[in-house]
Amino acid sequence: MAQTVRRFPALTLNTDGHAHPRENTLVGLTVVLGLVAFITSYWHNLHMLSSWTGLAGVITGLWGQFISATTAERFVVVIALALSAFGLGIGLAHGGLFGGVW
Repeated sequence: MAQTVRRFPALTLNTDGHAHPRENTLVGLTVVLGLVAFITSYWHNLHMLSSWTGLAGVITGLWGQFISATTAERFVVVIALALSAFGLGIGLAHGGLFGGVW
């Protein structure tokens, strides 16, 4: 066949054809921090890990949203930011950032 059929769209964050290494790094970091915060928020004794990774994920997610260049980057950052905020909130509800040291 002279034409090829693409069944699946290309999975890339660089939908504009340009490389964005700084933005993609922030997206990846926010995703990792968001997943860690979200998953660890289900265990009460891991509240310090979930709250600190959630806080770091919210900060990197907001910065990544601020400097994002494409819609795909913004889409992934918003989802990861929500996971980070959920982990932060549940971690704070279970004992906070410092674990009752005060």
